[in-house]
Amino acid sequence: MTTKDGCAHVSRQQPLTFGFFPVTWPLWWQAGYDDHAGPDPPRSHSLGDLDGIPIAVKDNFSTSGIETTCASNMLKGYVPPYNATVVQKLLDQGALLMGKTNLDEFAMGSGSTDGIFGPVKNPWSYSKQYRGKKQQKTHGEDEDSNWLITGGSSGGSAAAVSAFTCFAALGSDTGGSTRNPAAHCGVVGLKPSYGLVSRHGLIPLVNSMDVPGILTRCVDDAAIVLGVLAGHDPKDSTTVQDPVKPFMLPSLTDVSKLCVGIPKEYLTPELSSEVQSLWSKAADLFESEGAKVIEVSLPHTSYSIVCYHVLCTSEVASNMARFDGLEYGHRCDVDVSTEAMYAATRREGFNDVVRGRILSGNFFLLKENYENYFVKAQKVRRLIANDFVNVFKSGVDVLLTPTTLSEAVPYLEFIKEDNRTRSAQDDIFTQAVNMAGLPAVSIPMALSSQGLPVGLQFIGRAFCDQQLLTVAK
Repeated sequence: MTTKDGCAHVSRQQPLTFGFFPVTWPLWWQAGYDDHAGPDPPRSHSLGDLDGIPIAVKDNFSTSGIETTCASNMLKGYVPPYNATVVQKLLDQGALLMGKTNLDEFAMGSGSTDGIFGPVKNPWSYSKQYRGKKQQKTHGEDEDSNWLITGGSSGGSAAAVSAFTCFAALGSDTGGSTRNPAAHCGVVGLKPSYGLVSRHGLIPLVNSMDVPGILTRCVDDAAIVLGVLAGHDPKDSTTVQDPVKPFMLPSLTDVSKLCVGIPKEYLTPELSSEVQSLWSKAADLFESEGAKVIEVSLPHTSYSIVCYHVLCTSEVASNMARFDGLEYGHRCDVDVSTEAMYAATRREGFNDVVRGRILSGNFFLLKENYENYFVKAQKVRRLIANDFVNVFKSGVDVLLTPTTLSEAVPYLEFIKEDNRTRSAQDDIFTQAVNMAGLPAVSIPMALSSQGLPVGLQFIGRAFCDQQLLTVAK
């Protein structure tokens, strides 16, 4: 609808078709660039590399003066007084914030189906490629009853880019939350090296794994955005201290000196035959152009998803403790006692998925369980990180893996499994990279027999993001 101030708004109570809802018009509109405000004000120079480029931001990045909810009742109505560092850097370069994007509540999920604004629909659900190959619907079936999921938790950002509503979008990546929806929506999803991009203003899920992610339609665009965002931030002690040079991607015409590793542990029984075939085809393409393609081993891969679950829920339990109804966010009406108010507030504010992870994490952190779960998981995490170090020391430049087990699945099929089971399945190829702090990018490979995008993942050495993106390009 259009309000009396001339701004277009979407009702926050309605399901969001593509996971994208507008915010107030950008400053250039307010400054008088509309038809009713006379001549355009003079513009003497460009603000930067992104001048005039429409972008979207996942709704777990703080935006000054704009509601930031994490798709949760706990933060409904919360308006931050500051911008996340990455948001501010984009605006400083002239980017135009078109809106905030939908997600799984507090970024916990792999389908973008569990937020308070409803699930995100994959734009490919309505593509000619998919609709043309879809089997004849049964009599009486609603045309939109079995649309496709986007993947999660940055599904809104991936859908926004895929549906051409913006040129780039910010997601967050804790265990694959940028790369997973990028693969399902046919766009590029970049997870930079941990510490290369500031996390200040990103509402934390797992501090030791969270990384702001970048979603674009091509690799060059991802490199441009990364060049804007990368670098030290005094507000984030985990960012790199060294200055970061602009990211310029050369055209890689000669791959004869390139060594591509194929992790044998990633050939899992659950991997669809079609994705496996396209993975092999990509490896063959590199080999036919002169690159060295070898099988490598990451022996602790089988433990990574369990290790990730323990560490993820433990940090979630710690981070979610701040949402108690006292300082900001939702507060219940119970006033029997402080403890009762805490409990009721968190019961009303969090959904089942978030509450489940908080309970799991607190169980792992109990005094009698701490050594057997949390400490042991940290030791396994080190072994997983060392697997990558050893592979790259052997001369491998990049690893080539699937991003997801299959193409996007229909919503009704997706919700047959619970959130935890789905996350364990869908993050199988992506979460180890977060535990090791490495850069990774998912790029569209081909369309499946159903006419849906299939993505493949490249994994690079820590802080060799430019080399990674050059190979991806």
